Amino acid sequence: MGGSGHGGEAGQDAAGRAVEARELQRGWYGEPLGELFQRLIGDLGLNQARLAAVLGLSAPMLSQLKSGQRAKIGNPAVVQRLQALQELAVQVAEGRTGALEAAARMDEIRESAGSSVLGTTTTHSAASDTAAAPRQVVRGMQEVLRSVASAAEIEQAARSLAPGHPHLAEFLRVYGTGRTSEAVAHYEAHRD
Repeated sequence: MGGSGHGGEAGQDAAGRAVEARELQRGWYGEPLGELFQRLIGDLGLNQARLAAVLGLSAPMLSQLKSGQRAKIGNPAVVQRLQALQELAVQVAEGRTGALEAAARMDEIRESAGSSVLGTTTTHSAASDTAAAPRQVVRGMQEVLRSVASAAEIEQAARSLAPGHPHLAEFLRVYGTGRTSEAVAHYEAHRD
C-alpha cells in the first residue's frame, strides 16, 4: 500500500513540473510549445514527425517539449527555424503564400543553419514587407533576451531597474516576458 502513495506523489511532481515548464515556455516563446506546435501542424498541414524534421529536432525531443517534460529549446538555430515557421504560417493564413510555395519554404527552413532563415521570405508585395518587418525585428529582440535569461530573471532585472530607469524596465518586461503582439505594438509606438 505504501508504494502506491509514493507513485502518486511522483506523478503529481511530474505534473507540477510540466505545468511549470509550460509557464516558462509562455514567457520564452509567447505560448506553451505544445499549443504552438499544434497550431503549426494545423496551419501548415504537417504531422509531428515532419515538424520535428523541419525544426531539426528528434521526434522524442519534440514530444518532451510539447508535453512540458522539457522547458527550453537549447539550440538557437532551432528557435530561429521555429520563428520562421511561425512567420510562414501567418503568410499561409493570410493567403500570401500558397501550399506549394509553403512546402518549398519549409524545405529551405529545414536546410538552413538558422542564421539567415528570417531574412529569406517568399515573394509578396512591398506593403506586406513593411507589415512583417516590425514582427521580425520584435521576434529577434525577444529571441536574444530569452536566450540569455529566463522570464523570472528578466522580470527581476526589470524590477531592479524600474526606480532609476523606468523605460528600460518597461522594455525588458515587454520584450522579455510579454506577448509578441504587445511587443509589436510597443515597437511601432516607439520606433519613430
